Amino acid sequence: MAVENDIGPESPDLVTLCGILKVCELELVLLGKQGPKALVDSLASERAICFSGEVNFAFRGRFALPPGWCLFGFLHLTSQDSWCHGTPLASGMAFTVFPEGISEFVLSMGSRVTGVLVPQQRLVDKYVELSPHQPDVPVRAISLFNLSDDERARALRAKFDAVRERVLHASHQGPASDAEVDALIETHLIAALSVKPEDRPACSRGRRTHYLAVQRAEEFMRRNLRRDIYITELCNAAGVSERALRYAFDDLLGVSPNRYLSMLRLCTACKNLTLSDASRRSVKSVALSCGLWDLSRFADHYRRVFGELPRDTLMRAPPFEAA
Repeated sequence: MAVENDIGPESPDLVTLCGILKVCELELVLLGKQGPKALVDSLASERAICFSGEVNFAFRGRFALPPGWCLFGFLHLTSQDSWCHGTPLASGMAFTVFPEGISEFVLSMGSRVTGVLVPQQRLVDKYVELSPHQPDVPVRAISLFNLSDDERARALRAKFDAVRERVLHASHQGPASDAEVDALIETHLIAALSVKPEDRPACSRGRRTHYLAVQRAEEFMRRNLRRDIYITELCNAAGVSERALRYAFDDLLGVSPNRYLSMLRLCTACKNLTLSDASRRSVKSVALSCGLWDLSRFADHYRRVFGELPRDTLMRAPPFEAA
């Protein structure tokens, strides 16, 4: 299911976009004024899911991998505004995510990423083949690393470029074979294990402080989305002053706390409308559950971002049982 047309990226609904990964729930919060436009697709087999995409909008994302699965991939293109757990991302970085906790990140407009989800044991077995005397996978060392211009890095880039081409432009070939996925895992691990310490990015103390403040404030927003939320409450939840909180949000998200709260409410409403049964829920009930009390203002804002009225999204939604 490619989100694309002859002109370029289309505007998928957030649930369709988040469903590309198939085995994990991805949450998106838009950071810009424009709606989501993307060219994205995935190919699945019994033992691997390959996905690739380009997003023409900036967003804040969160996901948790299911037990027993891991994710590895490559950032073909991104900007300095992108980050993962506060650590800056850059074009040409590779990453590995294991199924512990929630992964939190921001991707800037125009970012291109390719990834592969595989059973964790499959990656562990390949690592043991390469390093039989070190049975424990060095999770931190391979989590995020810059690719240099040596032979191993070039080989990994070429393989991820091939995966991207296969997923986005040649899906009729079907998913990659087990042998192809195993070769990609091996190349990824070889490149990761050969990286120099200076090619592993780190999160500065100041950046880490900003990330933790934003994280605590956002968690408070999510727990209290149904009611009015005041900036003093966010400051208390984050444990920082109002000035520090505004600076942290601007540094990491490029928006104010109030603007982010507004987009969090709107994107949550979009997701709920898409998954709701029109015979059981109304636009009003969904809006109120997200703390959106002014229904006319909500409808106008929703239409400007998503290109349709909330009731259109609700009427197009699948039956409750199917959702």
